[in-house]
Amino acid sequence: MTTVDVVIPVYNEERVLTQSINTLRQFLEKNLAYNWTIIIADNASTDKTWQVAQALCRDYPDVVSLHLDEKGRGRALRRAWLDSTADIVSYMDVDLSTDLEAFPKLIQAIEEGYDIAIGSRLMPGSSIKRSFKRELTSRGYNLLIKAMFRSKFSDAQCGFKALSNKATRELVPLIKDQKWFFDTELLILAEQKGYRTKDVPVAWIEDPDSRVSVSRTAFDDVKGLLRLRFRPPS
Repeated sequence: MTTVDVVIPVYNEERVLTQSINTLRQFLEKNLAYNWTIIIADNASTDKTWQVAQALCRDYPDVVSLHLDEKGRGRALRRAWLDSTADIVSYMDVDLSTDLEAFPKLIQAIEEGYDIAIGSRLMPGSSIKRSFKRELTSRGYNLLIKAMFRSKFSDAQCGFKALSNKATRELVPLIKDQKWFFDTELLILAEQKGYRTKDVPVAWIEDPDSRVSVSRTAFDDVKGLLRLRFRPPS
């Protein structure tokens, strides 16, 4: 049977981690007919996130955890995905802002032959609730990607993605970014190398407790785009 790893990158999420993992487990048990494992990837948390993660591992045999000494979502995904032996690897944000109902569709897309499946908040059929600032920034950023790279994917930064084992092994080692630009770099490299990507419309609600700096992340993302455009990987 197909095996699926679901990675949850976390940094200082002691307050929500247990509830999110319980919600996710209950959903997967009812809706994902594969052998799945949840992997909590702790990005050098300074609170009790790691202790909470270890407690969840003791409670549930289908939950495992790993600890990194440095921050960075990209760093966490690189480690978890490359260590994985699953047929399909995936990830989602710990706040579960993306409705889980779309997750089986990501996995099904990989089973059907796509190399990468991504949740999209910008496709027809998607439903989003977020601030005007984040909406404007997201749409502007994805338009910039299309202008620079003629890309076909619609939403680079939605924290809801799945990859085949083959795509993971070949693409992830090529990615230079260790932080938020990791997702965009993955998708651009995948298109340049001829991998097939499936966009899946999702329902998404902005987390009011999000600690992501929109302005700082946008600045770093633009730097990443310029690097890929003018210094493409060999």
